[in-house]
Amino acid sequence: MKRVLKIGTRDSELALWQANTVKEKLAESGFSVKLVPVKSTGDVLLHKPLYELGITGIFTKTLDIALLNNTIDIAVHSLKDVPTLLPKGVVQTAVLKRATTLDVLVYTGKPDFTTSCTIATGSLRRKAQWLHKYPHHTITNLRGNVNSRLQKLNDNNWDGAIFAKAGLERINLLPENHIDLNWMIPAPAQGAMVVTARKNDSFSIEASQKLNHFHSEVCTHIERQFLQTLEGGCTAPIGAHAKILQNGEVTFTGALFSLNGRKKITVSENVPFTQYLDFGKNCALEVLKNGGTQLMKEIKDELQS
Repeated sequence: MKRVLKIGTRDSELALWQANTVKEKLAESGFSVKLVPVKSTGDVLLHKPLYELGITGIFTKTLDIALLNNTIDIAVHSLKDVPTLLPKGVVQTAVLKRATTLDVLVYTGKPDFTTSCTIATGSLRRKAQWLHKYPHHTITNLRGNVNSRLQKLNDNNWDGAIFAKAGLERINLLPENHIDLNWMIPAPAQGAMVVTARKNDSFSIEASQKLNHFHSEVCTHIERQFLQTLEGGCTAPIGAHAKILQNGEVTFTGALFSLNGRKKITVSENVPFTQYLDFGKNCALEVLKNGGTQLMKEIKDELQS
């Protein structure tokens, strides 16, 4: 009997879109597949900002358990939600071709940024970068899946809310009333989808490895290594973006902000493609050397107080 690959996913519209994309690609390669939707803790506890929940991998933990319990064979995630250290027994098998890394501001009535504006986001990274650029603005917390966040924007008297452009585009929800935030450094691995499997399941590993896009894997590796070396996760305002240039070099821009956005430590470097393996780590060490160690301590102390 032909083995059926069980694909685990969160049950939001965007997560299901991502899982169905993987399902279609595997089916095209001749595999029998079915989806197993699971509700994560991060989707249920919407009343607190992510950093207050104190859970590593809040959006991935439920699927990790399902994977290790053999309830599912592979899991599909937004890679930016995945902790840099995977659980014991779980391996990354594929990073699909990456979509845009841009953040966008969706607005209700085109805002005048010179005045006092209220901008909604549940992300420390987005909050810090927005306040760095617009210190006279107010940030309000916004949690939930893409659909519910758009609804909350419509239901409240806010000037705008920040979203990942890739997520809105994937489920055809990007409104005309948006502004590309070209100046905002994205989250590490933003716009990328990842597949994970059990370490001892060679069938699922080999099947899903066929979906890997090498350049996307390389760039997200650099960004997540930068994040891991800074010890960021969901608890520090960290932006990271790597790109492979036509001349064969890899360029990287990364930044660490204070929670209020007033302090900013940046790094911008290029290396030959052959040196990508430790590139993210080296860039993070430069940030730590230039005041990042003290700033990370201040961030942790502030979040724990």
